[in-house]
Amino acid sequence: MLRLLFWIALIAAAVWFWRKFKGQASTPRSPSEREAAPMVRCAHCGVHLPRDRALSLDQRWYCSQAHLEQDKGSSGR
Repeated sequence: MLRLLFWIALIAAAVWFWRKFKGQASTPRSPSEREAAPMVRCAHCGVHLPRDRALSLDQRWYCSQAHLEQDKGSSGR
């Protein structure tokens, strides 16, 4: 019984060390991947999305062309 517990502990320690060193060996992320993209809020529905995916009109941001057109039509521009 003592041998069985010894082998279980040894295998558990080996798995723990393997996972620990495997996580450290992964490639570090570049600074651009670590930084979050600037987010903007849709002026029509309020959803937040990355600024590079948003549409802009008169310093207002929209999540889709449909929302841009709906907001443009309702504001009388």
